[in-house]
Formats: sequence, structure tokens, C-alpha cells
Amino acid sequence: MMAELADVMKAVRPSVAVIGLGGAGCNIITYLSDKGIAGAKIIAANSDISHLVLQRADKLMLIGKERSKGKGCGGFPEVGAECARESADEIRKELEGINIVFIVAGLGGGTGTGSAPIVAEISNSLGALTIACLTMPFEIEYLRRENAKKAIRALEETCDSVVLVDNTKLRKVAGSLPLKTAFAVANGLIGALIKGITETITVPSLMNLDFADLKAVLEEGGVSSFSIGDAEGPGRVEKAVARAVSAPLLDIPENSTPHGLLISITGGQDMTLDEVAKVGELMAQHVPNTRKVIWGARIDETMTGRIRVMALFASVGNPFEGT
Repeated sequence: MMAELADVMKAVRPSVAVIGLGGAGCNIITYLSDKGIAGAKIIAANSDISHLVLQRADKLMLIGKERSKGKGCGGFPEVGAECARESADEIRKELEGINIVFIVAGLGGGTGTGSAPIVAEISNSLGALTIACLTMPFEIEYLRRENAKKAIRALEETCDSVVLVDNTKLRKVAGSLPLKTAFAVANGLIGALIKGITETITVPSLMNLDFADLKAVLEEGGVSSFSIGDAEGPGRVEKAVARAVSAPLLDIPENSTPHGLLISITGGQDMTLDEVAKVGELMAQHVPNTRKVIWGARIDETMTGRIRVMALFASVGNPFEGT
């Protein structure tokens, strides 16, 4: 009987793929590979072979072999798009049969900016729930920022959600850190988001999210923001929630009310059900007009004494619209 139940569980468990595009996207993929992410297929795709061969993933994919000859896109998004179209059959083959696809890229350059909308089109055409997790260039990078805005508009057409981390906002969180460390923080934040959602869906947890939950929160599409709060010791729940709500990684439009709120809670063996419920209550109070509040919780043996709250504020509006 147990064997039969295990087979049923395996059959209904959604399949997940994470595909990193371009230099920044592949860096995040390697971060995820090193940390380990249960239940997901991890793909690194780039037009620059010298960068690609340094990455760690389940699949390394050189895109646009004829167009770029493995030399990259020179910062031109249109070349990145051509590379993705050239490799569309290979991308489609890797994503076939996948239920949830995370597209990871740093916007502003060539490969990630140009290929992300093409990969999103492919993922969408295969019927997958498609979530783009992207970093925005700094405000002073005018041309790169304009390229990024165009990509966001294209991605909104085919993605179920476009989750953005603005490097200008990140500067306030990690501005005093050395450059390499600061960008590692960005990789870690996006990695934690993807890992938290994926493992709360695919791995038996204290409180599981499921595919329908995720789809319901993201049903309005558009741009989403997220934040993470981590705390330990007395009052750790209140502290973690306070940090999560006070530091979203995107400046959202004023008076914006998220269509949905997805909360992923991680703690050690000492985390109680009462603490999990308290996180949900406090987060819901922060967005009183948001009706779709869904949360899941999982145990991580390395988190004893600590609680981490990851909050995805879905469909908050595009702060770059018209700018």
C-alpha cells in the first residue's frame, strides 16, 4: 500500500525547472547548484562559452552557436533574442513536460535580456507556469535600464509573474559590502526565493504549498516583488516578519495592493506550528486588502534556533511603466 501511495505522490508532484540565462543568470544557477535544490532540474544557458564552462548545473546549454560562435552577444539584446530563437528546439526539449519554469537573468545586457522573453514564450506555449526572476540594472546605467524595461514589457505578455530585484534598492541593503560580496547577496536572495518555493512544493513539508496554490496567487500576472526576513532568539517570529515587510527589493507604486501574498517559512526542528500560524497572521495584517494569502512551512535541520520568512507580493504593478 505504501509503495502505491509513493507512486501516486510521485505522479502528482509538479515538475520544476530553473533556467539561468546569460552571465548573471548562470551565476545564480551555480549558486543554486552549490546550495542544492530538491525536486528541480537546473539549466545554465549562455551564448558565451568561456563563462558557461565555469558553471555548475544539471545541463549546460550553449545557445546561438551559429549566431555568436560562443563569443557572447556584446551587450546587444537583439542578438540575445536571435541566439535563443536559433536554439529554440533545444530549449523546448529541456522544458517539455515541466509544470513550473523559473527563468533567471540579469537584465540590461545582451544574452539574458534578449533571450528571456523568447524562453518565456517557449515555456508558456508548453503550458508551464512561468515565473521570471530578474535583476534590474542600477539607475545610473541608463541604456541598460532602458533595455531592461523593454524586456519586462515583453515578459509581462507571457509570464505568470515577473519578479524583480532592483540593484539600486539592493544597494541600500548591501551597499557597504565589497562588490563581489554584494552581488553574491543578490544571487542568494533570488536563490532563496526559488529554493523556498520549489522545496515547499516538491518536498514533504510541515505545511506544503501545491501547484494550485502558486497558480492562484499569480493568476493576475504582471510584476511581483519579494523580501526575506531572518531572525533568531526571543521574538524571532516578530523580528523575521518585521524584516520581511520592511525591505522589499523593488520600490512598488504608491497605494499598491498585491493581488496575492505567498509566504514560505523555514525553520529548524524547534519551529512550532504556533510560530508558523503567527507568521501568517502578522503578514496578512501587513496587506489587509489582499485576499489571497497562502503560506507553506518546511523544516531545515541547519536552521535550528532561526526562522526565515520569504514573502512574494504578487501583481503589485510595474513601477517602470511609462518611465
